[in-house]
Order: sequence, then C-alpha cells, then structure tokens
Amino acid sequence: MAEPPSLSPIARQTTCIAIGGRAVLITGAPGTGKSSLALMLIDRGALLVGDDSVMLQARAGTLYAAPHPQTRGLLEVRNLGLLPFPCADDVPVALSIHLDPAAPRFIETPEEVALLGVSLPHLRLWPEPALLPRKVELALDRYGAQIG
Repeated sequence: MAEPPSLSPIARQTTCIAIGGRAVLITGAPGTGKSSLALMLIDRGALLVGDDSVMLQARAGTLYAAPHPQTRGLLEVRNLGLLPFPCADDVPVALSIHLDPAAPRFIETPEEVALLGVSLPHLRLWPEPALLPRKVELALDRYGAQIG
C-alpha cells in the first residue's frame, strides 16, 4: 500500500538545532535565550536548522524540520545581528524544549506535545545559560524520541 501523501510543510515560530541527526525544537518567551542556546549548542557541535522560524512536515508518523527559506542559515546573535551558519535540512524531530523560568525542579517523565499529529517528548527547562546546553544534550539522550 502506498504511503498517504504528506501534508505540505508549515512554518512554525521556533528555533531548531540538530544533534547527532535528531532535531530539537526550542521555544520560549522573547528574551529567554532561544537563539543564545542554539549558538551555545552549535559551539558544542550541533547544526542550525533554523532560528525563529522553521518548516515542519509530518511524514509516516515522524515530524521533520527544515530551514525556513527566508532565514535559511541565519542565526540572530544578540549585539551582532544575523550571522550565517551551516544548516541541516530535513531532520527528524526528537524533542521539544520550552525555556521557562517556572520550569519544575524535577521531573519523572517528560510532558508531551503534539505537532501536526505527531507526539513528541516535551520538557520545560529553566533558562539558566551556564548549564543549559548540557541539559539539552542530556534531555535528548534521556527523553528524546528514537528515530528510525
């Protein structure tokens, strides 16, 4: 049986990076450090997918993220402007992170968020910058959806 046709990609306001072939969506209120977190993760080996807007598409029960064509390869670096970075295309999304000053201190299991009919593990992290990149890596290892 043929796979049903996929929905057209939709733009979503989020920042997204890829670590080891799996994408992490980063959301939060303005000024919580989404782009700064992406820059710190890129410095640790992650690839930019998109900053402030990405294209999402559900295919065969997996959500995929790609750069938005208008901002492809650009990351806003506070005080420096929009700077070019290499970016990844069509990366399966494994985790959603929301930067939230009211994030719980401990969790036993991640929350879930559904995007385009695909359920993803979702974590709220306190936006403390010093350890945040490592927390995202640990969250992806511990709670991220296994792709493939």
